Amino acid sequence: MPTNRSTVPRTTAALSIPFEPAQGGWYTGAEHDAIRMVVSGSESWRTGWRGAEYVTSFEDAFAQYTGASHALAFNSGGTAMEMVLRALELKPGDEVISCALNFVGPHIAVIGQGGRLVLAEPDPITLNLDLADTEQRIGPQTRVILVTHWNGASADIGRLVELAVRHPHPVHGPPVVIVDAARACGGRTPSGARVGSEGWATVFSFESKKLMTTFGQGGMVTTDDHVLAERLRGLRTYGGRAGWGTNQLLTKAQAAVGLIQLARLEEMNAARVTRAHDRTAALADIPELTLPPTLDEGLHLYYRHNLLVPEAWAGRGRDELMDVLADRYGVGSIVSDPVTYLGHDLIRAHTAGQHCPRAERLAARLLCPCLHPQMTEDEEAQVLDAVRRATADVAQLQSATATATAKENG
Repeated sequence: MPTNRSTVPRTTAALSIPFEPAQGGWYTGAEHDAIRMVVSGSESWRTGWRGAEYVTSFEDAFAQYTGASHALAFNSGGTAMEMVLRALELKPGDEVISCALNFVGPHIAVIGQGGRLVLAEPDPITLNLDLADTEQRIGPQTRVILVTHWNGASADIGRLVELAVRHPHPVHGPPVVIVDAARACGGRTPSGARVGSEGWATVFSFESKKLMTTFGQGGMVTTDDHVLAERLRGLRTYGGRAGWGTNQLLTKAQAAVGLIQLARLEEMNAARVTRAHDRTAALADIPELTLPPTLDEGLHLYYRHNLLVPEAWAGRGRDELMDVLADRYGVGSIVSDPVTYLGHDLIRAHTAGQHCPRAERLAARLLCPCLHPQMTEDEEAQVLDAVRRATADVAQLQSATATATAKENG
């Protein structure tokens, strides 16, 4: 989707480091070999591009990797989320609880499939869905807890499942836990389980910026629910001759590349984690910045490297820091992600009257300077130097402003 201009610096003409990477998982000779093999094997009119064998192999490998009973490939993570929600046949008034600090995609999917979106606060450390706040918002109409592994930090799915069991729907039983793992493919949750093996369904995205990518689009759903798996197979292939459906299949070439990307995922994630931990260590002495938690064992894959400015800088000061980074030092950054009801008209209208003040405060302090494992040492040094200098510049400006205000009020 188009970049929300309110989440990036006002001017980008001076950038030598973009505000976000255009590519997450990167390709090697192995991916190029797989592409050539698929093309050469698809040229015959007898063969063509029918990809069932490749797609099935990719699904089987993905299910084995995550530890789920089923993996079902889709043409995007967005359509996959839509179909998982559609399988629930939500009725008016059925509630879906989700964190207000989020990518807009899951929330649009809830609205599009007829659910009532109920927004909850983020945890102040991980910025994932807050367990205690979620419990306060569960009611007799709650059908789903939709949790996002936010920016690569794994949420505690096991505890959310336990929470759901304690609050059953009067007709449908415990709310199902649907997981958006678009930014956490290859991670592990606090229980030690691989992301994708817990909850009712987990949705992955292989869009260009994600940790692994299949030609810039693609998705996967993992589940242990055999009924859901069969329903999804029909929904992605014109209803399977029995009901409504459409064509949402992954292509042969995407599946072939996906197999290679999956085999390389651990290597790519390890490089990202190392880069993120090194950055955190290098910036640890800057008092104005709150850095992301340093977590190992796959608990954080650092899809973004989140920085939080002081509360006194929230909003205007954070924006000033992003602009100084861009204009003076050529380094881009992005707010990933803002509160969805403040940045999207449909969500704002749907959730009118709902308010998550903690999410708003955290989002107003948040920025994510560009991070990618393939950035050169010189590029990473440029980012580190820029963050240090720009923060000092803004701190000086904030101090001068506060002094001037004090004199005016004195």
